[in-house]
Amino acid sequence: MRVNETFLSLQGEGYFTGTPAFFLRLSGCNLQCPFCDTNHQSFSEMSEEEIVTEASRHKPRHIIITGGEPALQLTQSLVDKLHEAGFFVQVETNGTLPLPEGIDWVTCSPKGLTPSLSKGEGVQTINELKVLYKGIGDDPERFISPLRGEGMGLRLCLQPLDTGNAERNRIILRDTIAYIMEHPHWSLSLQTHKLLGIK
Repeated sequence: MRVNETFLSLQGEGYFTGTPAFFLRLSGCNLQCPFCDTNHQSFSEMSEEEIVTEASRHKPRHIIITGGEPALQLTQSLVDKLHEAGFFVQVETNGTLPLPEGIDWVTCSPKGLTPSLSKGEGVQTINELKVLYKGIGDDPERFISPLRGEGMGLRLCLQPLDTGNAERNRIILRDTIAYIMEHPHWSLSLQTHKLLGIK
């Protein structure tokens, strides 16, 4: 399996913000988003057994599998091995590809209403919809209808887009808060790991 990096940290955004977790970042993505802030192209080969062994060296039993796009590589056997080792398995996906069964928490962060989402060819059941908000004129509601949640119910998180420009980010944050106040079914997601200066 092509692994970009593994590390121990706090979940920085979304529903589980502040939760200690082991991160498994898989290499590669099927989208080329111009605003992507993650270097996910380099990799080292790791077997599923090596991944489980590395994750098990740490106390948190919450693993976050991210990328890139993890659905390009994630297997049912790895999910099963992680469950056997006592892990709560969370996956962060762009929603364009199907995922293995039995994942405990699926966070979908769509980067566009792709044909696979609208036709139901991608991920079908998610727990958390985390939408990057670009400011006034953006319509996060368009992402809700193709997806459905189960278990605890679908959590809706709106996250201001990080443009790399402090003044533009300030405006987008203001607009995001204003949108949420008018559409209270959304909750604010901030990239707290950046604010804290951690990975």
